[in-house]
Amino acid sequence: MPAPIRLRELIRTIRTARTQAEEREMIQKECAAIRSSFREEDNTYRCRNVAKLLYMHMLGYPAHFGQLECLKLIASQKFTDKRIGYLGAMLLLDERQDVHLLMTNCIKNDLNHSTQYVQGLALCTLGCMGSSEMCRDLAGEVEKLLKTSNSYLRKKAALCAVHVIRKVPELMEMFLPATKNLLNEKNHGVLHTSVVLLTEMCERSPDMLAHFRKLVPQLVRILKNLIMSGYSPEHDVSGISDPFLQVRILRLLRILGRNDDDSSEAMNDILAQVATNTETSKNVGNAILYETVLTIMDIKSESGLRVLAINILGRFLLNNDKNIRYVALTSLLKTVQTDHNAVQRHRSTIVDCLKDLDVSIKRRAMELSFALVNGNNIRGMMKELLYFLDSCEPEFKADCASGIFLAAEKYAPSKRWHIDTIMRVLTTAGSYVRDDAVPNLIQLITNSVEMHAYTVQRLYKAILGDYSQQPLVQVAAWCIGEYGDLLVSGQCEEEEPIQVTEDEVLDILESVLISNMSTSVTRGYALTAIMKLSTRFTCTVNRIKKVVSIYGSSIDVELQQRAVEYNALFKKYDHMRSALLERMPVMEKVTTNGPTEIVQTNGETEPAPLETKPPPSGPQPTSQANDLLDLLGGNDITPVIPTVPTSKPASAGGELLDLLGDINLTGAPAAAPAPASVPQISQPPFLLDGLSSQPLFNDITTGIPSITAYSKNGLKIEFTFERSNTNPSVTVITIQASNSTELDMTDFVFQAAVPKTFQLQLLSPSSSIVPAFNTGTITQVIKVLNPQKQQLRMRIKLTYNHKGSAMQDLAEELWEGGCDRWQVPPNCTWA
Repeated sequence: MPAPIRLRELIRTIRTARTQAEEREMIQKECAAIRSSFREEDNTYRCRNVAKLLYMHMLGYPAHFGQLECLKLIASQKFTDKRIGYLGAMLLLDERQDVHLLMTNCIKNDLNHSTQYVQGLALCTLGCMGSSEMCRDLAGEVEKLLKTSNSYLRKKAALCAVHVIRKVPELMEMFLPATKNLLNEKNHGVLHTSVVLLTEMCERSPDMLAHFRKLVPQLVRILKNLIMSGYSPEHDVSGISDPFLQVRILRLLRILGRNDDDSSEAMNDILAQVATNTETSKNVGNAILYETVLTIMDIKSESGLRVLAINILGRFLLNNDKNIRYVALTSLLKTVQTDHNAVQRHRSTIVDCLKDLDVSIKRRAMELSFALVNGNNIRGMMKELLYFLDSCEPEFKADCASGIFLAAEKYAPSKRWHIDTIMRVLTTAGSYVRDDAVPNLIQLITNSVEMHAYTVQRLYKAILGDYSQQPLVQVAAWCIGEYGDLLVSGQCEEEEPIQVTEDEVLDILESVLISNMSTSVTRGYALTAIMKLSTRFTCTVNRIKKVVSIYGSSIDVELQQRAVEYNALFKKYDHMRSALLERMPVMEKVTTNGPTEIVQTNGETEPAPLETKPPPSGPQPTSQANDLLDLLGGNDITPVIPTVPTSKPASAGGELLDLLGDINLTGAPAAAPAPASVPQISQPPFLLDGLSSQPLFNDITTGIPSITAYSKNGLKIEFTFERSNTNPSVTVITIQASNSTELDMTDFVFQAAVPKTFQLQLLSPSSSIVPAFNTGTITQVIKVLNPQKQQLRMRIKLTYNHKGSAMQDLAEELWEGGCDRWQVPPNCTWA
């Protein structure tokens, strides 16, 4: 058989290929020749063939058929064969393949070899791809080589010991005696690997950390010798002696000094020397300074030393290298909470970074700028951040606007400044603000009684001819509706009042209604504002009636419903109109952990606190009881059938919902739209509540076992049941939602529907967030009336956000066989 081509010739040939197909053809031809050679057990050229195979592997072609040949080369007595064999084993084998266990005996023999280079090959291979089984078997040999006097083997054995500890942490104590003299070694390679080994042991074991704290003076002495020593050509990098070893020692000192006063005190002086004596003109020096800063900030260092570290980061901000500036901003952001005053000294430099062309630097500078805002600098910082908001890219506007809102709410020097700032944000980036910006600003304006005339005038001028910023238009429409009389009267004292007539105000609001840029929510604000003005204005009531009546036939259902209700106010309840539309009182901002319902804010759904009321204590006539929801009949509300069935038909309904699509099933009845400022609507009491003073439901479930109705993607829904003591047709189902994943599920909504022969009421959930790791549950109550004792079918729909994605799922449950009377035979299951 002719001799195979050399590796150099193969590389030269492959590089001449003009196309991918031509290269693939060459590789396949050579692989066929190598396979033939392997089958013939050609020991002469096995090393050459494996070397070529490794080159093909590096190019991305399969080379797994050479694994056993690598083992044969490792077993060879020739050093050249062993070198290629071990290299092939590190590239082609890993611990997931059982073939690697065949190497254990060869590696053990080579670790005891008389030649240090063969021992070094075995140590490198074990440290690269040794499995936990191999590490257990060979840890004794590694520990023995760690005590040898040969520095070449000691540095390789130390790195191999690091791999052994990572794979089998319980073997850590085996290497403890060998670490005693490692730091006394003069060889920098051994010192470097020893520090890596000590760092690994300290990170993995608190006992080791306490044991090695006594080495802090020795590490300080080594570091001092490095920075004070003269020029050493074998360790010098850009004029700095062995920067790699310096960085490793600083990292180990950071671990040893964390939460320890004595160790921190021992290293304060050397950290100050490193920080002041290291050259900053080259990246090598900057790397050492950065590690020094991290160490100073992580240990219990002196206050002067921390200020020095922050000043170093401040100098980094002036560096031309973008990576160094980004690192400085990130580090300052981590330390701003603990050393706020020191970071404040570099505020102007940080603000200048907002003008950087690099988006990552710009984002870090924006986050740090918001962290620096306080009551003393609020005006200056807001001026810079508002300028940034004007000129920044769209992806920054949402976060910047949110940050300005939070800072203004916390540190506003006056209410006028607060209102002006938020209006400036809405004018500049109104389309990017959070959904709660509109109600928050409305509340702020409502509570600032002395600013009503000024605010409504500013908002009126802000939206003249420009309806592009929808949140601004919504706030303006609300304020004009509330304080339109102040606008027309010209009572503004803060600035020169403008002369506006009632017709001009209505012209603006009508323009909002017909504008193509106005959303459905904005039109609702405008129509409600026009309706409110019917009690504020005196000369344009007939015009307002005409506008409202026009929208009674709007194709927008929400707008049409509002208009119909407002028309009814004019015609049937005109005597109540002024009382219903009177000015809103001062609002109190109350946060609650109670039930929430989904309400609309600025066109998006958002959980809002739900006002709850205690159930009535006395009996109520069934004719005056609130209705139950029939979720299968759209949003219609149908009465619950009383205990004695009547012939009254249920309200318009249909067949079972088609996937519950586009129907509000949150459990609250469709409330009549009202002005944007109406208080939140509480849940209606159940029809049978209050009929008797005795408890309606058993304390424990009688005869109906709990079931798991849904379990998928970490979300689990369980149903538990209670029966009414007064009406066996009424059953209360309590759902419990739990989350076993590692992240919370937010915006959770549970919806249910039943056939129209049933009546169903879905009460508000306890929360909209399902906590991770089963640390909490969401509970929600369903009340079902089954007057005809039929088999229960229920369709459920789940929507939530998880890991940044919107999730939705449906399921249909069937309570089978004999369960129509809520009696449970042993074989009764959910389908």
